[in-house]
Amino acid sequence: MAFAEQHLPLLEAARSGDQAALESLLRVCQPDIRRYAQRHCMISDVDDAVQEALLIMSRSVGTLRAVAAFSGWLFKVVQRECRRLGRKALHYDPYEEEKLENWLAVHSDHSLRLELAAALEALPAHYREVILLRDFDELTIGEMAEHLQLTPAAVKSRLHRARQLTREYLLA
Repeated sequence: MAFAEQHLPLLEAARSGDQAALESLLRVCQPDIRRYAQRHCMISDVDDAVQEALLIMSRSVGTLRAVAAFSGWLFKVVQRECRRLGRKALHYDPYEEEKLENWLAVHSDHSLRLELAAALEALPAHYREVILLRDFDELTIGEMAEHLQLTPAAVKSRLHRARQLTREYLLA
């Protein structure tokens, strides 16, 4: 039986704002989160990743759209925290998360849209097209590969590079 199915009543109660259910859900999830973090984090980051994942879960469980997606979402949160802590420990951040956070904080929604439009316009056409197909038309990698007459691997590579260039443009 999947985690979400086994703890469905508890999860539903926590989603609806029941504080006792949320506390129980946090206790039930902690061992699984810890095991996952032990496999994906540097050993010194396990406790921090677990705490941060539990905090994020407590803040966001009410916004979860699909109960069936809970386990996958939660493990993705832990994985993201492990990566973030690892980058911090190694003083290496290929995505410059803090710079991005600061940039987002000083821009209004309108100016963000304008900046993004300018960034997309600045991309070479083949990179712009792949971003538009994926993020605006919401095509799958397979559908994009068929449309662009490329292999799925080539589409993924092009999409990665397009997003990287867009980020560089926005944060320059």
